[in-house]
Amino acid sequence: MRDDVSDIAHFYNTDPAREHLRLDRHQLEYDMTWRYLDRYLPAQGSILEVGAATGRYTLALAKRGYTLTAVDLSAALLEECRNRLAEAGLEGQVRFVVADARDLGGVPQRGFDAVLLMGPLYHLIVEADRKMVVQQAFERLREGGILFSSFLSRFGMMGDLLKNKPDWIEDQAAVRSQLEHGKRPDDSPRGGFRGYAAQVSELAPLHEAIGFETLTVAAVEPVIAADDESYNKLQGKQRQQWLDLFYEMSTERSILGASRHLLYVGKK
Repeated sequence: MRDDVSDIAHFYNTDPAREHLRLDRHQLEYDMTWRYLDRYLPAQGSILEVGAATGRYTLALAKRGYTLTAVDLSAALLEECRNRLAEAGLEGQVRFVVADARDLGGVPQRGFDAVLLMGPLYHLIVEADRKMVVQQAFERLREGGILFSSFLSRFGMMGDLLKNKPDWIEDQAAVRSQLEHGKRPDDSPRGGFRGYAAQVSELAPLHEAIGFETLTVAAVEPVIAADDESYNKLQGKQRQQWLDLFYEMSTERSILGASRHLLYVGKK
């Protein structure tokens, strides 16, 4: 039986602006993800973006000339995405579909050049549901197409918890559940940001079991833990040089799990 994620849809529907501003706070995550998109995306083609949210990647990809199908569980987020594309005169390049990532029946098209899963896997606490999403992506890619999957990191998120929710450590049931299972205790009330945090060792096997060839697993916030501010204030050449260094370090196996977010890239 699939997990009921109506609480996740409600979380995003209530405040679309909060999600749009998230990457303003986490700029290294955004910049690093673009390094990998630039490296592995074809120069042109069609992209299925599942978890498009308010369109931070959608808009930039449309400006580059890609044709996109933007999917999200949250109708409110997708409406924000549509409005931003319309303001830029790019709405005609994007098809919008409100759907659960586990059931992409509303996207019958096959043969996409790339699929982006930039959020759905954050929230699926049941392994079978995560496999279902990856299978749906696999079926919609052309042979040789590229998949990008984003994950929360089980141990990398501890810096954020220390910084923003230090009293979390007092709930030892929650601490043990997070460390051992990557999620809240099963008897926790629903609501808020309910998610799943993966271990690095899970990523390649999850995708390879479906049929993907692993190209890389990367940390998109290597070394900085929860210190976004120090990176965000960098400008010009200095910012570029730090990003170059972090990109060089982003696949160092000894530090992968310390990043808050992980990126899997695979090929069908």
